[in-house]
Amino acid sequence: MRETEEIRDKVVLVGLNSPVLKKEENADEATMEELAALVETAGGETVGTVLQNRATPDPRSFIGEGKVEEVREFCRNSGATMVIFDNDLSPSQQRVLTDLLGIQVLDRCGLILDIFAQRAKTKEGRLQVELAQYKYLLPRLTGMWTHLERQGGSGQGAIGSKGPGETQLETDRRLIHKKIDKLRTDLEDVRRVRGTQRQQRRKNEIPVVAIVGYTNAGKSTLLNQLTGAGIPANNRLFDTLDTTSRLLTVSDTLDVVISDTVGFIRKLPHQLVEAFKATLEELEYADLLLHVIDVSNPEWKTQAQVVENLILELGAGDLPRIDVYNKSDCLPAGEIMPHGQDIVSISARTGQGVDKLLEMIDQRLDKGTRRVTLHLPYDKGGLLDMLYREAKVESVEYSETIDVTAVCGPRTLGQVEPFLEQEK
Repeated sequence: MRETEEIRDKVVLVGLNSPVLKKEENADEATMEELAALVETAGGETVGTVLQNRATPDPRSFIGEGKVEEVREFCRNSGATMVIFDNDLSPSQQRVLTDLLGIQVLDRCGLILDIFAQRAKTKEGRLQVELAQYKYLLPRLTGMWTHLERQGGSGQGAIGSKGPGETQLETDRRLIHKKIDKLRTDLEDVRRVRGTQRQQRRKNEIPVVAIVGYTNAGKSTLLNQLTGAGIPANNRLFDTLDTTSRLLTVSDTLDVVISDTVGFIRKLPHQLVEAFKATLEELEYADLLLHVIDVSNPEWKTQAQVVENLILELGAGDLPRIDVYNKSDCLPAGEIMPHGQDIVSISARTGQGVDKLLEMIDQRLDKGTRRVTLHLPYDKGGLLDMLYREAKVESVEYSETIDVTAVCGPRTLGQVEPFLEQEK
């Protein structure tokens, strides 16, 4: 039973490279390796890979009848139970390929949705995945009811000859549209709650730092290193799907809310970009982004560009940012790391370079906050209530005056300036 749970399917991977496809739509050795990692994350085992170069995709079977026969033979010999394409398939191509190969066919988008469905833990995460799944399912409904459609005519035959297939199909479409509308409403409620939380943080002047990066770049490991959050940080893709936020004390005068976000990936299904706006919109309201880059990965430049493009798509391109080159301890000795004003090299696993990162966060978010000692007359005791609301009060002692040590922002300092202890 244990073995069955570990390996859900034996999978053959298929990819097509064609000059008529956009660069991001093509398959190559790097994207096929990533697809194999996704299969492993989903609980499957890759038993073979077929990468084809072709002038144009076949409109019916995508890879052409001859290559389909080759893949079918490969599946038969390897005992494969599923074929997964690195490219996006149209609903009709997916149906044709499933019929021709005799086993289930998925594309990259369907696989990623399956992983997200397995991994999402919070109510919000599950809502987002369900919405994406229904959007993916809608155009694929026809093939699911083919067996019923064949029982009756297409509507052109004699009265009474129309089978239940089309009726069932239309019923399913209506139900799914209703579900999609309901999920969108629920997600809007989630956004409203998040908006209220953000307003409260703004009122308290707590800056927000969002960790972004390619999937498996080490974002959760970094959050654990900074806050001791105890988030599972495994070496597999999409291990974190729900946003985790923690309070982090950066320095004596700066506390921030730091959030880990879902990992980005090339060929991210557009349904997921839309569905995960409720999580990723945190980026739009962040005061600072930490872009974590796995510099030990040979594809790190491509991965960083994927993240860059998605940040722009989410409207967060103008935010202050620090590029965090992670896993620097895994590089060969003597290899030169990228360097610059807003760049830091770290190892989230060992903690190397994390102190420097905290210094940089402190500098970027320094808004004139100071730790001060105040001597409030008793008839000004109302200011203490204001300090508890607007500042970080560290100690209060009652003597001839109310002696307060607090970390205050510029606006609060202006209100209590007459009672500041003069620095010697």
